[in-house]
Amino acid sequence: MSKEDYLAWANEAFDIRRIFDKPEALKGLRVVELCTLILGPAHAVFLAEMGAEVIKVELPGTGDTMRYVSPRGMFWQNQSLGFFSENRNKYHVTIDVRKAEGKELFKKLIARADVFIENLTAGTMDEWGLGYHQLSAINPGLIYIAKNGFGQWGPYAKGRASYDAVAQAQSGIGFITGFPGRPPLKMGIFIGDYFGAIMSAASVMAALHYRKRTGRGQFIDYAQSEGLIRMLDWTWAYQYLTGQDRDRYGNWDVAICPSGIFRCGDGFIAIAAATDAEFAALAKAMDRPGLAEDARFRTLADRLKEENSRELQKILDEWTAGKTQGEIDRLGGEFGFAAAPVYSEADTYRNEHWRARGATWQHEDPVYGDTVEYGPVVKMSETPGRIKWSAKPVGFDNEFVFGTILGLGKEEQAVLKAKGITTKWADRVGAKPPDDWQGEGLIFNRGGEE
Repeated sequence: MSKEDYLAWANEAFDIRRIFDKPEALKGLRVVELCTLILGPAHAVFLAEMGAEVIKVELPGTGDTMRYVSPRGMFWQNQSLGFFSENRNKYHVTIDVRKAEGKELFKKLIARADVFIENLTAGTMDEWGLGYHQLSAINPGLIYIAKNGFGQWGPYAKGRASYDAVAQAQSGIGFITGFPGRPPLKMGIFIGDYFGAIMSAASVMAALHYRKRTGRGQFIDYAQSEGLIRMLDWTWAYQYLTGQDRDRYGNWDVAICPSGIFRCGDGFIAIAAATDAEFAALAKAMDRPGLAEDARFRTLADRLKEENSRELQKILDEWTAGKTQGEIDRLGGEFGFAAAPVYSEADTYRNEHWRARGATWQHEDPVYGDTVEYGPVVKMSETPGRIKWSAKPVGFDNEFVFGTILGLGKEEQAVLKAKGITTKWADRVGAKPPDDWQGEGLIFNRGGEE
């Protein structure tokens, strides 16, 4: 198969216009989530994008704390901007699991579930009588995953709070991030939460595979800080061999040379040439082919020597200063080294490549109307992920879940509501969902941008 034939096949196999014509990989998998903020909800949403039925349980009243964590106080119908991307494709219910009637209602859900996700402080669910020991007695095949900053056991497990910034600090990632001679930098995103969500999703898939072979569920402990430690690539090997800390290097890489971010005439550009052949191509593009034969830069080992690396950085700084992003980007494609402009969020949001792939996903939501969100990242040819609906207000799906899935009658639901076991945001503000909303029964726009 030629390269052109392969690209044509890939374009057809992953055509985003056909996503809703294909089955879902995790259809039939039921996940119950009792989580807050990002570490837990992002894990559940990855499963939901692949077809799992995720039931998000929130305490009555204000619900998940993430509903109120938003830049500059920007909110949209009971939700922060950050809440949207981590809670789509889910059914949203409220249960006061701290009360006896709420515990029993919650146990009915767990009895019908495959996976339970929680990210409370260690031991909280057990204090409520809803920990792994209690729930696995109801459902022996249950995969129970508990997630927090420092894990369920060890010296830090008891009562030590954690957020993403704390995890970055404790793991060592904060120490190595930033520029030489300057304070450590916190990353601009919640990397501990999102990476932790991915690792957690992988662990659940492994546990489900084990259950398929043995019929046995299990308990999974995930510590956010420990996940970030796993991202430190060569740091600990270096510490073991040299006894020295890894320094902060800013935008310059000390394992690949050249590799960094450089200022050009109209912005910034990333350039990387890991192999000797790629460096020769870069030198030719710079109209300085002799650099590839210079004893200081001939091999990667030569270029990685500290004084040679610094000299090469100066040479590249001077070259890029006289070029535009577009010029260097074009030269990278023409000569065969890696180069890409440093995009703003607006650049990426409007980029035709990412829109063509569904990374920028536009759909018609029954509550919010025309909506744009991040699309599912992993592309699967036979069972692609998708967005079916956006995150919903507190308790939006109470009737659907309690009535259709648990089989509770209207009278039983009314009693629970009167006791404050279940509540809805719509009851508090007078809002109501569309008349045709029936949960999974409603079909949406097929993704992508029309």
